[in-house]
Amino acid sequence: MGKFIVQRFLAALVTIWIATIAVTILIHLVPGDPVRIMYGSFQTTPEELEAIRVRLGLDQPIWRQYIMYIGRLLQGDLGNSIVGDQPVLDILLTRFPATLSLTLASLAIAVVVGMSLGFLAAYKRGTWVDVSSMVLAIVGVSMPHFWLGLLLLFLFALQLQWLPVAGGDWRSLILPAMTLGLANAAVLARLTRSAMIDIFDQDFVRTARAKGLPKSIVLYRHALRSGLVPVVSMLGLQFAYLMGGAIVVENVFAWNGVGRLAIEAVFARDYPLIQGFILFFATIVALASVVIDVAYAFLDPRIRYS
Repeated sequence: MGKFIVQRFLAALVTIWIATIAVTILIHLVPGDPVRIMYGSFQTTPEELEAIRVRLGLDQPIWRQYIMYIGRLLQGDLGNSIVGDQPVLDILLTRFPATLSLTLASLAIAVVVGMSLGFLAAYKRGTWVDVSSMVLAIVGVSMPHFWLGLLLLFLFALQLQWLPVAGGDWRSLILPAMTLGLANAAVLARLTRSAMIDIFDQDFVRTARAKGLPKSIVLYRHALRSGLVPVVSMLGLQFAYLMGGAIVVENVFAWNGVGRLAIEAVFARDYPLIQGFILFFATIVALASVVIDVAYAFLDPRIRYS
């Protein structure tokens, strides 16, 4: 098991290393002079622009810029933002708890709703419950996050006035979490249904039923645990998808997380902050994938011995 964890952790480090290369060359992919673009809204002289270029290391060859960037990363330095001249890492860490709470709440909704709906559809296979559940799942998969968010805002915030339009407390978290969670619950519902139908047809389930075990024990102790293996593997992708979807949802609901921060950085042409966001995002997703892979290995011993 230790070897399996080390292999997955090394794979995550490779992903993060590739992300460092991407953020280094990102600033050179922008047409024109990146320094003039970043500081175009400020009144600066050519001499000040050249001093900024030297301070950022943009006067050096790209390979030297990469070495300098890695050296700063090893010291925990992601640079300073253009707007406000604040450490990028401090800004990201300040905003990240809001995004993490939104992602975890959305994932909880997706797991509870999606797995319950998929399990019920598999158990009632071929009935109106199965058909209606899958129709809802298809609608959920097809609906964009921003459109679902606007519908929920219109219904629960404007018409019924049960929940606030925006804010930072727990009540303001409900609508954005529902927007992200319900869309991803549709994906989990379809996957859970397929996995459970396959499990229900296995010989060990038939044997458990033939032994006269109560239906609840057969369903939850035998069938459900075996059916969770492909679902857990999907949760890693779902977590990354939720983190990416938070960029849109946070702007719809004015939720002050790193997703909204990234959009603000793009409009402000704050490239150090954009670079920091990309690397920070890649690191979080890579580490989350390691956690999911380890959980997957615990559920299915064949994975860690393969």
